[in-house]
Amino acid sequence: MKLKFKTVDGSVCAPQGFLASGVFCDIKRLGTGKGSQKGKKRDLALIVSEVPATVAGMFTTNQVCAAPVKVCAERVKRGKAQAIVVNSGNANACTGKQGMKDAREMAAVLAKQLHMPEEQVLVGSTGRIGVTMPMKNVKSGILHALHILGHEAAHAAEAAEAIMTSDTKPKQIAVEFSLGGKKVRIGGICKGAGMIQPGMSATGARPAALPHAGLHATMLCFITTDAAIEAKALQAALQEAVANSFNRITVDGDMSTNDTVLVLANGLAGNRNIQHSTFNAQHRTFCGALNHVCLELAKMIVRDGEGVHRVVTVRVNGAKTIQDADAAARAVANSALVKTSWHGGDPNWGRIIDAIGYSPATVVEEKVDIGYSASGSKKILWSLKRGQPTKATFKELCLAAAPKEFELHINLNLGKASAVMYAADLTEHYVDFNKGDVTDPTTLGG
Repeated sequence: MKLKFKTVDGSVCAPQGFLASGVFCDIKRLGTGKGSQKGKKRDLALIVSEVPATVAGMFTTNQVCAAPVKVCAERVKRGKAQAIVVNSGNANACTGKQGMKDAREMAAVLAKQLHMPEEQVLVGSTGRIGVTMPMKNVKSGILHALHILGHEAAHAAEAAEAIMTSDTKPKQIAVEFSLGGKKVRIGGICKGAGMIQPGMSATGARPAALPHAGLHATMLCFITTDAAIEAKALQAALQEAVANSFNRITVDGDMSTNDTVLVLANGLAGNRNIQHSTFNAQHRTFCGALNHVCLELAKMIVRDGEGVHRVVTVRVNGAKTIQDADAAARAVANSALVKTSWHGGDPNWGRIIDAIGYSPATVVEEKVDIGYSASGSKKILWSLKRGQPTKATFKELCLAAAPKEFELHINLNLGKASAVMYAADLTEHYVDFNKGDVTDPTTLGG
């Protein structure tokens, strides 16, 4: 089924009944590390629905997770929420009982001002780990942000800026489509540039059946929609969308303590309520649009990764199992040697087959194919066929690996399972950005 939707402005404010804002309240403190050199960048955002909304969430499976993740994972289970408060500049992770108190207090302050139950306010944080929240600044920021809440695209853009850390640009999108004759919109903002290889689940636990939840700056994503959809259906749709997007990206192979995706659906579009038990055309259309929004946002994260010069889509086919395909794709996408060769434009298939070989996937050397193509092209230039070099020249292969974005194709020729990863190269700038200088605290990152 071909999905019909169009891109519109406004991201999280595009759907009916949503307001947003972003303010500067000096949470990180100017001059205290990477990010603060951006000056008075907004660092606290609000997203508010005019009416209670259905909610769904996906959370980091890192065994060390931040206080806001713990608070959200518990509250999302209730299936209803109405507001989100997010800060950048401080992760509120590894902050013990005080961190939990602060996360709950952030929600309580907003809930009191909006006259809604505290349990319907969700919290997100990103920034340096192990530093307690400057709650005086946070509280003043919440009050300020409340006064400037608005429905316009500019308000959504302010929120998108406020959640950024090492990002160089805001990341936002919105689409419009029809459900049963009703105009429906989905909008989203996200942030992420470093500490990126999310592996999220609905509870933050690591199900054995979730191949992308193994050990892998924070990625955060907040999505709004005016679709009417029940909580179980929304959670299932989000779980599928995240599995095919945010859980398929890697910049540096590091899973954050704070990775979070939240969706609010307030039903103001007036479509017939989408039920979990009825997977009909409306349900498929909604899932398709949500998948598109999540994948586009996820790709924005990779393209804006710390020091990223090239983005490579790694496609593995012909694996015995999905787990094998996933393992092979991740081994290649996270190999430091492969990633540095991408940066240099070197089509070094030796490093690629080496990474495939040490992955947990079942591999037969004499059956492996490796090739390159332009993004979205079906024309593949094979550098390796059945484990042996092809007649493709080095010059031809270099040209194939030269674009800012290209696709790497790997066929294990052992089965029918496949997997994809959206990966970044590894550059000198990434190392310079993240190593810092311990004699100058302003150079140290999160």
